[in-house]
Amino acid sequence: MKPTDINLDVMLKRLHLANARRCWRDLVSRAEGEAWSCRDFLAVLIAEEVAHRTQTRIQRLSRRGGFPFLKTIDDFDFTYQSTVKLSLLGSALSPDFVTDGRCLILHGKSGRGKTHLAVAIGYRAIQNGFDTLFVSAAELIEDLSAASRDNRLADALGRYVAPHVLVVDEVGYLSYGPDAANVLYHVVRHRHQAQRSMIFTSNKHPDAWGAVLHDDDLAAAIVDRVLERGRLLLLDGPSMRTKHLGLDAPAHTEAGSHQVVRISGTGRSEFPEPTRVKSPHRRSRNALAERPPRRPTPLARSIAPATSA
Repeated sequence: MKPTDINLDVMLKRLHLANARRCWRDLVSRAEGEAWSCRDFLAVLIAEEVAHRTQTRIQRLSRRGGFPFLKTIDDFDFTYQSTVKLSLLGSALSPDFVTDGRCLILHGKSGRGKTHLAVAIGYRAIQNGFDTLFVSAAELIEDLSAASRDNRLADALGRYVAPHVLVVDEVGYLSYGPDAANVLYHVVRHRHQAQRSMIFTSNKHPDAWGAVLHDDDLAAAIVDRVLERGRLLLLDGPSMRTKHLGLDAPAHTEAGSHQVVRISGTGRSEFPEPTRVKSPHRRSRNALAERPPRRPTPLARSIAPATSA
């Protein structure tokens, strides 16, 4: 059989090389025009197929991951953060974060970017070749609670235990049922034993999770397993949603307040209370009392009553 008799499209389809089947003609034209060697042509053809498959896998896993939005670490503005810097998250963005089964708890007030960072880390894990599942704490607890009532808990746990990375968002934002700690503990225990990574976001410190999950002991067991190979990071700064309004800025001095004289030059004033500026046109009572008496005028002496002899 001559090489010209081989139907490349049919062969590439049988090998499931869809992208190579689409682009091989253009690559042949480039190879002929630029005098590529056979090796160079084959290398470019394979590289195009690998790049296409990688991009397709990332898109597929991102859709399956259940992200509420897609954000990368490059989209996060660290200028408003004093406790979290990009250098602190470097290990969470590497493949070792997943292979070592590390965990992360991001806590802070609403609007500080906790979900953004959790999505960015989960998406980076997908780019590094792993799969990620994003779920809210309320959805996870409600799903597993219903499965437990129907005696399907063991089967339902597989969805939350299997992914390489599990992101549980908004722990403590909503109220949960009485078995919240029980079902969440099952997820954490199984993932801890399998050394699979977990990321939690919460507006409450983990010490307060007992009140949220209705069980102090199980909440402590959950946090203990998460932080054994994990870190706790606080996000501060202003709310990303309302920073343009300045609601988190320190209160400004009220209008009409007295002018304050700086005594100590630099740093804080040496006096606990402000020293007010005195008007140069006002005199103190002591100054008025110490003023010598005025001499009477001639007219006043003539009007004054005569004293008895």
